[in-house]
Amino acid sequence: MFNITLYHTQGCHLCEQAYELLIQVVDASKIQLVDIIDSKAHMALYQTSIPVIENNQNGNKLFWPFNEQDIKGL
Repeated sequence: MFNITLYHTQGCHLCEQAYELLIQVVDASKIQLVDIIDSKAHMALYQTSIPVIENNQNGNKLFWPFNEQDIKGL
């Protein structure tokens, strides 16, 4: 089961940085990658905010910019 969702899109260098930061804190097997281009709803919510990470257990979200400490507190 995924604990964290990373909302991203291809070609987004900030999303790539966010993923690299995220895997330093969270096991990669617990991360679900969701490309916002695949959903109109996700596009409406996140197109100007990506990357965004969401804790799937409590619904808390972090919007870029964030750091390792922010992720740990998520």
